[in-house]
Amino acid sequence: PGVAVTKKRLNRAHTHTHTPHHTHADADNNERTKTQREAIMSNILAGCCGGVRPGHASPAQISKDFIKSLFHAQSSFLDQFFQTLDFEETAKFCQKILDCKGTTLFTGIGKSSYIAKKVCQTLVSTGTRAIHLAPVDALHGDIGNVNEGDIVVLFSKSGTTEELVNLVPYAKAKGGFLVAATANKESQLAKLCDMHVTIPAPGELQPFEKGSSSVGTSESRVSPPVTYTALQMMFGDTCAVYIMQARGLTQDEYAMNHPAGRIGKRLVLRVQDVMRKIESLPTVSPEEKGLEVLVKMAGDTKGCGCLLVVDKDMTLLGTFSDGDLRRATVAKGAEVSNLLVKDLMNYNKAFPRCCEAEQMAYEAQMNMNLNGKMVDYLPVISGDGKKTLLGLITIESLSEAGM
Repeated sequence: PGVAVTKKRLNRAHTHTHTPHHTHADADNNERTKTQREAIMSNILAGCCGGVRPGHASPAQISKDFIKSLFHAQSSFLDQFFQTLDFEETAKFCQKILDCKGTTLFTGIGKSSYIAKKVCQTLVSTGTRAIHLAPVDALHGDIGNVNEGDIVVLFSKSGTTEELVNLVPYAKAKGGFLVAATANKESQLAKLCDMHVTIPAPGELQPFEKGSSSVGTSESRVSPPVTYTALQMMFGDTCAVYIMQARGLTQDEYAMNHPAGRIGKRLVLRVQDVMRKIESLPTVSPEEKGLEVLVKMAGDTKGCGCLLVVDKDMTLLGTFSDGDLRRATVAKGAEVSNLLVKDLMNYNKAFPRCCEAEQMAYEAQMNMNLNGKMVDYLPVISGDGKKTLLGLITIESLSEAGM
């Protein structure tokens, strides 16, 4: 639509400038105007339709070998990172956070800010008190989050980030212990802080040139820190895992911090939390006739996929599903309608798989697919050996619970 409007405007402008008295000069001018108009339209169409603008190189073809070389370069940088990482210094850094009685605050500018936030979130999920501190906001009120006994970790590749350097004296005045996490232990930030931990910067991928020049060291070339941010992330999260292990964090404790995630649900939710209660289940007596059961199956299974056969004490005797009906019909024919439920339930199969209310819901989910034999439901029975029916867990109820 934009192209059509522009074309209409250009044509209208050409019409308005046209005069009835033609001269050779007018003809030359009109020809030039037409040529200019066509050039403008060509550029507009190129921009709208994904064409290449004048003066720009044509789109490059994707090269598998070139992409492979970039990943090999990243692998080489990782190797160099591990070879130069000071593990003693890193251990002291982790110990400092582990011993912290207050809060550990993480800060950075630009991409380092996102890394600081990610590492902070990892630590919080493991039970470590940590918050992200935006350095600019800190200078406008958020410095109030820093208290005596807190640790402030400042992420910066160069160690010269102005906003972080400006933050140092104020964070110290609030009683914070400052840790600079940079690639240069001689940097301004490293010298100003109480402690320094080196995150090595072996090099960066170069997006501006192809070939061998795509790989360069941080000192020799200027490039976006795509490699270094990955190393910062790996460093921070690996330290977080060490702190988790040092604290003796259990799976249950970890899950308590992830109640809405799949990990948390698998480690926290029990069968009784997701099962359908007994009041909403379709139950039948073992003495009912098959014809009566067929009517119930047609309209009263309540989305459970089966009828639950119980005695007067609500003891589970078995289940009757459409699969049982098919097998019984093949074997007995029309006689099925005259048989009792006790003769049809669990037809040609063992007592149904069950679970108990106190079991983990994830265990029940695994039991549903035991040895590759899938079932859509599990009756929930009491754990006292009496097999009292308490509820039913289904694939649908697990799905609704987010599992």
